[in-house]
Amino acid sequence: MTRKRHIVLRSLIWLGGAAVLGAIAAVVGTIVVLLTLGRDLPDYKQLATYDPPVLSRVHAGDGSLLTEFAREKRLFIPIESVPRHVIAAFLSAEDKNFYEHSGVDFTGVLRAALVNVRNVVAGRRPVGASTITQQVAKNFLLTNEVSIERKIKEAILAFRIERAYSKDHILELYLNQILFGHGSYGLAAAALNYFDKAVDELTLAEAAYLAALPKAPYNYDPVRHHAAAIARRNWVLARMHENGYISKEEMQAAQAEPLGVRPRTLEHRFRADYFVEEVRRELVERYGAATLYDGGLSVRTTLEPRLEAIAETALRQGLITYDRRHGWRGPITRRSTSGDWATRLANVPQPLGIESWRLALVHDVRAQGAVIGFADRSFGLIPFSEMQWARPWRPGQRVGPAPKDPGEVLHVGDVIAVEPLGTAAEGVTLDDFFTADGEAVGQVPAYGLRQVPDIEGALVALDPHTGRVLAMVGGFDFSLSQFNRATQARRQPGSAFKPFVYTAALEAGFTPSSLVLDAPFVIDQGEGQGKWKPRNSSNRFYGPSTLRLGLEKSRNLMTVRVAQYIGMQRVIDVARRFGLGADMKPTLAHALGAGEVTPLELTSAYAMFVNGGKRIHPTLIDRIQDRHGRTIYRHDTRPCPGCDAAEWTGQPPPEIPDDREQIVDPRIAYQIVHMLEGVVQRGTGRRIGTLGIPLAGKTGTTNDAFDTWFVGFSPDLAVGVFVGFDQPRSLGPGEEGSSAAAPIFRQFMAEALKGQPPIPFRIPEGIRLVRVSATTGLPARPGEKNVILEAFIPGTEPDPSKVAVLDGPGSLGQEGTLRKGTGGLY
Repeated sequence: MTRKRHIVLRSLIWLGGAAVLGAIAAVVGTIVVLLTLGRDLPDYKQLATYDPPVLSRVHAGDGSLLTEFAREKRLFIPIESVPRHVIAAFLSAEDKNFYEHSGVDFTGVLRAALVNVRNVVAGRRPVGASTITQQVAKNFLLTNEVSIERKIKEAILAFRIERAYSKDHILELYLNQILFGHGSYGLAAAALNYFDKAVDELTLAEAAYLAALPKAPYNYDPVRHHAAAIARRNWVLARMHENGYISKEEMQAAQAEPLGVRPRTLEHRFRADYFVEEVRRELVERYGAATLYDGGLSVRTTLEPRLEAIAETALRQGLITYDRRHGWRGPITRRSTSGDWATRLANVPQPLGIESWRLALVHDVRAQGAVIGFADRSFGLIPFSEMQWARPWRPGQRVGPAPKDPGEVLHVGDVIAVEPLGTAAEGVTLDDFFTADGEAVGQVPAYGLRQVPDIEGALVALDPHTGRVLAMVGGFDFSLSQFNRATQARRQPGSAFKPFVYTAALEAGFTPSSLVLDAPFVIDQGEGQGKWKPRNSSNRFYGPSTLRLGLEKSRNLMTVRVAQYIGMQRVIDVARRFGLGADMKPTLAHALGAGEVTPLELTSAYAMFVNGGKRIHPTLIDRIQDRHGRTIYRHDTRPCPGCDAAEWTGQPPPEIPDDREQIVDPRIAYQIVHMLEGVVQRGTGRRIGTLGIPLAGKTGTTNDAFDTWFVGFSPDLAVGVFVGFDQPRSLGPGEEGSSAAAPIFRQFMAEALKGQPPIPFRIPEGIRLVRVSATTGLPARPGEKNVILEAFIPGTEPDPSKVAVLDGPGSLGQEGTLRKGTGGLY
C-alpha cells in the first residue's frame, strides 16, 4: 500500500512538474511568437495623420455639382459630426464593448468560441469576434489573408493602437474607411448613396441599416436581398435596445419602418461634359492624377449653368440646321418588319449622339407619311412635312431634288432616328396596325425624322472683363466625340482675323474713315511659286473705300493692301499682344487669317477689344480648396482689403485694384468695337443686327469654306462660334460664316440677354463722335443721307479742306494719287 502511494505521489509530482514546464514553455513560446510576429509589423503611427482617399468635387459658379472624381467614393466626416444614435448603431452591430476593452474583447472571443462550437455542429458558418480596433488594424495595416498568423498580428496591432490613440480617433478611422457596398467608402458617402442624406439627417432605422452593412454589404443589398436586409437591420435595432441605447417603443417603431432606401438623386448635378473634361485635364496637369482622384479637392469653376444650357441648345440646333440643308444620308441600318420585329429593333446597337431621340423601324410608307414602330411595340407617324428637308445628299455637300412623296425618303425596313413632336398625327389613324393585345392602334403621336450631323463645331462664352469662361461646348455630343473643339481644334480664323490687321492700321495712323483702294492685287511669291492673287468673296472690285467699310464688308483686297503698307511685323506684334500669332509668319496670307487658333483663343482676343484693351487670361476655375478647406489656388489674386469684414457698418465698399495690362490704346480698342458694331448693323453680320440690341462681331470664312466663324460680343459677354468638319473639307456651295456660324451666335445671344436692359458699348475718354458719310468717310453735309457716327481720336477727324499725297510702293495703289480729307491708301 505504501509502495502504491509512493508511486502515485511520484506520478503526481512528475505530472505537476510537466504541467509547470508546459506552462513555462507555453508562456515562453507565446512570448517568442509575439516577439517574432510583432517585430516586423507595419508602423501604426501613420494612423495619427490619417488622410483617406477622398473624392474631389467640381462645382459650377452657382454651386451646382458638376461631377465627382474618385477611385473610392469617400467623403470624410469627423467623429464630432456623427450623431450619437448613429454611433450607437455601429457599436451595437460591431463592438458593444468598444469603450471598455483595450483592443481585444476577450469576453467576446470566449462567447464567439462557444457559439462556433454550436455552429460547427449545426453546419453553420463560424462567427468572428474582431473588435473595431482590430478591424482598423486589418483594414489599414494588414491584408485580408485568413490565417492564425494574421489574427495574432491583428491583436498585437490592436493593443498598440489602443495605447497610442483615443477611442474616438479609432472610431473615426473605422467609420471613414469601411466599405458599405455599391462603391460607397465611409459613412458619409454611404448616407448619400443609400438615403440621399447627410449623416446628421439619418433616422434611427436608417442608421441601423447602415450599421448592418459592413459585415457583408452585398448579402444585405436592399434590392437583391431585401428581406435579409430588413432582418439584419432589425437585429441591429434589437441589439441597440439590449444595450440600452433606445427604448422598446423606439425599437418597435423603427423595425416597423420600410427599408426606405432612396438612391442618391442627380437633380442638383448639372451636365457640362466638355467643360468638365477640360477642368479635369487642367487639374491633372496642375496637381497630378493621385491628388485629383484621392485628394478631396473642392473646385469652384466659372461655369454658369443657364448660359451653358443655352449654348448646348444653340450649337446643337445650329449644326442640325446646317446638316439638314445638305441632305439626307440614309437610314442607320435595315431590319425586317415581319415576326418579332420589336426584338430585332431592340437589339440594334444604339448609335452615338442620339440619346435624346428614339430608334424606330419603318413599317409602312403612305401618302400622309411613314408609319414607324418602336421596341416597346408602340407606333407613330412621321408626317411628310417632317421629311421634306430630306433631299438626297450628294458629294461636295450638294443635294439632289426635293422629295415629292415619302417613298423617295424612307422605305419599309429602314431603322432611323426620330424625335417626338409632342402632338398627335393629324387626320391619321392606324386601324390596320395592332397592339400586342390585338387592338387596332388608332391615333398615334407624330415624330420628326432626324439624323446625327457629320458637321461639328464649338461655342465659347466668357466674361470679357475677367476671362471667366461662362459656357463651353466642344461639339455636337460628348458621347459621340470627346475631342473638345473649343480648346483643342486649331483652325484658320479666316476673315475673323481682320480686326487685328485694322488695329495695327489704326496704330499706324489710319482712321476708320481712311480710304483704301479695293482693286486687283498681285504679288510674286518667288521663283517657281507663281503669283498670289487674293480676291474678294464676291469676285468684284469696289475702288476706294473707307477702312470701316473694308471691315464691315470683309474686303480681302483692302485688308491685304493695308497689311502690306504697314508691314506684317506690325500685324504680328498686335496679334501676339492679343494672345494670337504664336506661329504667324510675316506673309500677307496671314493677314487674311491663314494662321491657326482655337475658338477659346480667338474669343479671348475679341474680348480684349470690348474691355478697353486690357489683357485677360481665360480661366475655367475660380478657386481650388484642399480637403481641409484651405485655398490652394485662386484665379483672381488681387488684394482686397476690407472684403473680409464681418458686417457692413456704413464703410465704403472695398476698392480692388485693376492690375490688367493695357495692351492697346483704349481709344483704338473702342474704334474697332465701333467698326465691328457696323459689321452687325450693315455688314456680313446683318442677320444678328435684327435682335435690336447692342452687339458687335465679325464673320470668318476660309478658302472654300473649310472653316466658318462668328466671334463677337455685347458690352459684358464675349462669344465665339466655330463650325467645320473634323477632317477639313468644304462646307458646300454658298456656306460661309454668316450662314453656318452666325445663326448659332444669334440664337445664343437672344436667349442669354433675354430680359436684360440693352447696354450701349462704353466709350472711353478721348473719343470724338463725328457724323460722316458712310461712303466717303468725309464729314456729312446738311441733308446728306447714308450718314453714320464715326469714332475719332481728337485731331484725326477728316477735314475736306486738306489735301495730302501718300508716298508708298506702287503695288499699294496708284502711286502719288491725291487723297482728300480722310487720308488713306489708293
